[in-house]
Amino acid sequence: MPQRKTAVKDLKKSRKHRLHNIGIKTELKKTIKEFTALTATSPEEAKKSLSLLYKKLDKAAKRNILNKKTAARRKSLYARLLTKSSAPKA
Repeated sequence: MPQRKTAVKDLKKSRKHRLHNIGIKTELKKTIKEFTALTATSPEEAKKSLSLLYKKLDKAAKRNILNKKTAARRKSLYARLLTKSSAPKA
């Protein structure tokens, strides 16, 4: 445990930020699971869900929860997944 008052305050602040970041990550994971489920069933609804997924990835990157290149890579991955699932099967 920290000894000084400022260190105690910093600890409280870092815990609060950690919980906030965990909440954002959890929401992002839920959105990803929802999107992947929709790509398997209905690609039209998955297109709508993709924009929400983009929004959450961009917000996470903006708040330094994810690296911006990681967010870009994931956006690319999910876009490819959507085009692959909506393509007519031969």
